[in-house]
Amino acid sequence: MAVVVQKYGGSSVADVDKLKRVAAKVAARRRAGDSVCVVVSAMGDATDDLLRLAKQVSADPPRRELDMLLTAGERISMALLSIALQEQGVEAISFTGSQAGIITTDAHATARILEVRPTRVREELALGKVVIVAGFQGVSARKEITTLGRGGSDTTAVAMAAALGADCEIYSDVAGVFTADPRLVPWARRQAELSYEEMQALARAGARVLNAQAVEFARTTGITIRARSTFGGDEETVVRAGSGAARIAGVAVEEELALVDVAAADEQRALALLAAAHAPATRVEGAVGRAVLVVALENVHGFEPLAAALRREFDGVRITAEGIGAVTVVGTGVAATPRVREALLAALAGLGAVPLAQESGPLGVTVYAETRWLADTAREAHRLLIG
Repeated sequence: MAVVVQKYGGSSVADVDKLKRVAAKVAARRRAGDSVCVVVSAMGDATDDLLRLAKQVSADPPRRELDMLLTAGERISMALLSIALQEQGVEAISFTGSQAGIITTDAHATARILEVRPTRVREELALGKVVIVAGFQGVSARKEITTLGRGGSDTTAVAMAAALGADCEIYSDVAGVFTADPRLVPWARRQAELSYEEMQALARAGARVLNAQAVEFARTTGITIRARSTFGGDEETVVRAGSGAARIAGVAVEEELALVDVAAADEQRALALLAAAHAPATRVEGAVGRAVLVVALENVHGFEPLAAALRREFDGVRITAEGIGAVTVVGTGVAATPRVREALLAALAGLGAVPLAQESGPLGVTVYAETRWLADTAREAHRLLIG
C-alpha cells in the first residue's frame, strides 16, 4: 500500500461538522487502499483561546507551562478525529507528538525537530489503522513537552512524511498557494508550482498556507508538498525543487512585528539580548549610525517585559511594537530588479505613507510600515508587478 501523510489545519477541523467531513475524506482515502497518517492542528481558534487564558493569569507566562497548555489543543483534535473515524467504521488510533516519536530541541515555543522515530506509527499503519498525530508538538531528549511555533503542524507533517517515505499533502481553506492572499487581493492567481526557496521566502514573509520551517525540512529531505483545499476540487500547488528561472512568485503581508532601533554600536548586544529572550531578530536598513532590528511577535508571549529590559540596557533605543507590519514581494532574482522596490515604494507613497524600514535579499524586497497601510500596499504592488 502507498503511504500518504495528510495534514489538516485548524480551519479544516474548526467544529464537529467540519471534523466529521474530514473523517469522511480520510476514510475514503483509506478504503481506496492507501495507508494514511493524518496530522491535525487545534480546532479553529483553540490555540489563541488557550493563550488568552494564560495571559489572564500572567502577562509573561513561563514558556514551559505554555507548551504544556497549548499542546492540549491538538490532543483534542486528534482524539475527536479518531473517534469520528471509528464511528464511520474505520480503525484509527491517535498519538501525541511524543508518542509518535517526534524528538525536538529543548527550546520551548520554538523547538526544532531533530529526528522522528515513528516505531508505533509504523506498527499501527501495518495493522491497517489510520494513525492520527497531534501536530505542532514533540518531546525533547530531557522528556520535556515542546512546541514548534505557529504553523508547526506543517513541520510535523513533512517530518513524518520523510520518516515514513510518504507523500505529503497539506490541506487548508484555500486551494493551494496564490500570488497573494485572496482575501486581500481577490484577483490573485493560484501558483501551479513553486520551488522550495520561493515557498520558504513567501512563508517567512507572512504567507499562511505553509510554514517556513516545514518547507526547509522538505527541501532538506527531498519531500514534495502538495497544498490543497480541504473541501475543494483537484486544484493544488506543488512545492518541490525548481528551475531557478527569474520570476515574481507573489506578494505577502506580515503583521505582529516590532521594530527595535538602536545605535549601530549596540547592535550585537541587542541581538544577543533578544535571542536570549527567545525573540530572535533580523537587521534591516536604517539611518546612518543606527541599526533597525525586526522582531516577529507571533511566538513571543511577553514582549512588554522584554521592551522594558531593552530600554534599561540601551540609551536612545526606540521601540515600535504596535501596529507594525511588512509587505514583501517574493521571487527569484527580484532583488536585482529596481522596478520591484520602486513599485513597493510607489504603492506606499500613493497612500500618503512612508516606509519605516526597507530590506532587500536574493528572494525578496520588503517594506515595513504601519499595519493600516499593508492591505492597500499589497494590492497596488500586485497590480503593478503581477497584474
